[in-house]
Amino acid sequence: MPPPKHIVSAATIVINKEDKILLIKGPKRGWEMPGGQVEEGESLKDAAIRETKEETGIDIEVIKFCGVFQNVKNSICNTLFLAKPIGGVLTTSSESLEVGFYPIEKALEMVTWKNFTQRIKYCLDNELHPFYIEFNN
Repeated sequence: MPPPKHIVSAATIVINKEDKILLIKGPKRGWEMPGGQVEEGESLKDAAIRETKEETGIDIEVIKFCGVFQNVKNSICNTLFLAKPIGGVLTTSSESLEVGFYPIEKALEMVTWKNFTQRIKYCLDNELHPFYIEFNN
């Protein structure tokens, strides 16, 4: 029997002083929060910081762990953190065709991939932390 294969990712909801959220426009899923796979030997928090820097050019400080969305069928655990920008310059990458800070309501309209809007809303609602959401698609 082969060993189980799981994917663990870390994403950030980055809110600046103007109450705007940092989004990237990826080549496959459109607008979304920065994030990606946790590398072997890397903490969830460090992965969130690294992925945000790689995809946006922005340095962040993680404020808190918000929760987990688990795709049971595909063996994916998505961890989510709330963060604030502390430096850097907005920069695109191969994973981000566009990057920017957007008003929260506008950002929620821009994000259309699967349950990513729900993830953002859960992270912005302190009453729900920490959350654990399971789904099977």
